[in-house]
Amino acid sequence: MDENERLLHASSFGTAAAAYAEHRPDYARAAVSWALQPAPGSRVLDLGAGTGKLTAVLAALGVDVVAVEPDPAMLTGLRRSLPDVRALAGSAEAIPLPAGAVDAVLAGNAMHWFDMAVAGPEIARVLAPGGVPAGLWNVLDDQVEWVDGLARVSGSAAIGPRDTPTSWLAEMACAHLPRTDAPARFGSPEQVVFPHGQRRTADSLVATLATRAGMLVMPERERDAARDRIRAFLAGRPETARGEFALPMLTAVLRTRRL
Repeated sequence: MDENERLLHASSFGTAAAAYAEHRPDYARAAVSWALQPAPGSRVLDLGAGTGKLTAVLAALGVDVVAVEPDPAMLTGLRRSLPDVRALAGSAEAIPLPAGAVDAVLAGNAMHWFDMAVAGPEIARVLAPGGVPAGLWNVLDDQVEWVDGLARVSGSAAIGPRDTPTSWLAEMACAHLPRTDAPARFGSPEQVVFPHGQRRTADSLVATLATRAGMLVMPERERDAARDRIRAFLAGRPETARGEFALPMLTAVLRTRRL
């Protein structure tokens, strides 16, 4: 993906902020706890917080969380759903916090949108010594046969790189963490996946996939065709044809530590 395409995809979510808030999953608590484990304290920044999916998990864990989000519509949704959380306008490339303000910087399904040449030093700046930067991604468990079929039918715009464990490991290659350049240095990155899931119906799963960046930037005719393919697949599978079902997922975590 070139830089112009990255920016187009990264800026697409505000148009679907309400659907994003309604349909996107939260994050496995065990994954969030593991991401925070080495942090020297409980001050946490949720960077690129969107409508607050990760922020809500952090708040429930009892940490002192501040959320930063660049899109006004997403930020409005976050403030509406989590009125007691400090939520600021800002971006990974311009974090509105002083140096050493937090003990961990987490990003939920967002770090791959950051311009790390700029965001890396910014993350290092706001981290206290020993602080932890970590990215979390919810991915579909394509080891489950019907989920693998869904991924193939949906196309890469709906289920693409980072959306299944195999592609996540290949896509990440630890490239989305802050670089180890001076003046701030980081330890060796670690990758772990945790079981997760989401209760869906066929209609709500189609709506969930429609909030993917690749779908949001599609021409309307192509988007409608993709939705129709997904609906037809789900209608033909015994696991998903009727009522609610469990969508098998994993929360994948990539973390390091400021030295």
